[in-house]
Amino acid sequence: MTLSPAKSEFLCGLLLGIFIAACCFALLHRLVLLRSVNSTAVVLQLGHGLDQTHPVHLGMVYMQERLAELSGGTMHLAIYPGGQLGSEPQCLEQVQTGLLDMAKSSVSPMESFWSELQVFTIPYIFRDGEHLWKVLDGEMGKEFLEMSPTMYGLCYYDGGARSFYTVSRPILSPEDLNGMKIRVQQSRTAMDMIRHMGASPTPIAFGELYTALSQGTVDGAENNLPSFESAQHSAVCRHFMINEHAFVPDMLLINRARWESLSPHQQQWLKTAALESSAYQRELWQQEEQRCREAAEARGVRFHEVDKEPFVEITRPMRENITDPAIREIVRRIQETQ
Repeated sequence: MTLSPAKSEFLCGLLLGIFIAACCFALLHRLVLLRSVNSTAVVLQLGHGLDQTHPVHLGMVYMQERLAELSGGTMHLAIYPGGQLGSEPQCLEQVQTGLLDMAKSSVSPMESFWSELQVFTIPYIFRDGEHLWKVLDGEMGKEFLEMSPTMYGLCYYDGGARSFYTVSRPILSPEDLNGMKIRVQQSRTAMDMIRHMGASPTPIAFGELYTALSQGTVDGAENNLPSFESAQHSAVCRHFMINEHAFVPDMLLINRARWESLSPHQQQWLKTAALESSAYQRELWQQEEQRCREAAEARGVRFHEVDKEPFVEITRPMRENITDPAIREIVRRIQETQ
């Protein structure tokens, strides 16, 4: 049977309308489904003070992606970088009280309420970076992550080696520190180290350090190479000494009550994503150290390979005269790790 042109046009229009309606229904169904998934997804908020180019932040972004994949989109990590939710100590305090799910912190300032972590700031407790990671990847590393009653540690991020850098004259031996004012973190152990070396420790907030170096409030500081470069300290300081007196990692933490509220599957997904991000970040850190050294050298910074032995020797009392039996036992275990 042959259809008239009017009927053919009507039929084509009807079929087209049905097709469009079916597409719209499918799209609407998908949007409703996505909205339902999003509304029921577990969202974990993570705050930190680093910029978005930092290897630690990029490691967290990798974790964010892996968590979404492992959980099938049922878990999401919302990252707030650059101090949006407060400084590092403020974020850490919020995690302790449960106002924030997750934060990262250098282990140095954590020693004030988690005394065992002071071992990371005892100078030359680790022989090198390889020794550090053998400890962190072993049984002791797991013990550190689980020490806090209010927080649970998920993984470590590489913070590199801390070394001295100065505005005008290099530190080639401990004697060169005599009379100098050196900025340190708010850490009793870090301040003791500077005193043992004959300098005056000066705690200053990291965000205020550039001005302090520029104005001569301090003669130098100590930190890792990427922090030295990213904070523009290489524009002020002419000398960077590779004496590597401490290897201080970052720790990624979650509020313990929040952790325990997750199902075993959710905990496994989160832990796996965190550990994978740690391995990824460690690769990025090595690349960033090389890039930062080249950038600093281009600014005119001189790098000095110093003899570490005099620095090791002058700080020996800090490792041998530990009175706390628990800390002494941890130090023994670290030194025996091969």
